[in-house]
Amino acid sequence: MDRATSEKALKHFRTVARHRHEVMKNCFRAGIPLQGLTHDLSKFSIEEFSYGVKYFQGNRSPHEGERDEYGFSYAWMHHKGRNKHHFEYWTDYDPVTRVMSPVKVPLKYVKEMFCDRVAASKIYMKDKYDDGSALAYFMKGKNTRMIHPETSALLEKLLVMLKNKGERRTFAYIRKLKDY
Repeated sequence: MDRATSEKALKHFRTVARHRHEVMKNCFRAGIPLQGLTHDLSKFSIEEFSYGVKYFQGNRSPHEGERDEYGFSYAWMHHKGRNKHHFEYWTDYDPVTRVMSPVKVPLKYVKEMFCDRVAASKIYMKDKYDDGSALAYFMKGKNTRMIHPETSALLEKLLVMLKNKGERRTFAYIRKLKDY
């Protein structure tokens, strides 16, 4: 491995580790500590880590760089298929129509999804982050996202709450959620 690649590998590792640490903190605050401890472990697999190093940029997900080159991301395909906190994991064939459709995400994974989105916004936006950042990112893709409507509505509600009421009140609310 040459020096430039070694430096990118270290930077990518640090970014993933900081992200996991931030998600872990959020998950503990949300009352789902085990999910925080196991969050995104697949990012350290060779299938994901090698692409993460190759397409590392520091200011956005390496998946975006890979998409720029191939039109899709091998690493993302691997990642979303192994991590239930991504709504993309939750698609299946409708038993009646046989059309691929979104499935309602179980609450514990919606909670982790929220924790993940907030953490990713903090890591990539750095000092530009504020409590409305994750909502702004969510809203940007809202009309093109294939997500169950109830899951989308809950995630949006939590992101709006974060923007308007802050982390302390939002995490307190999340801890009390039992169903949606």
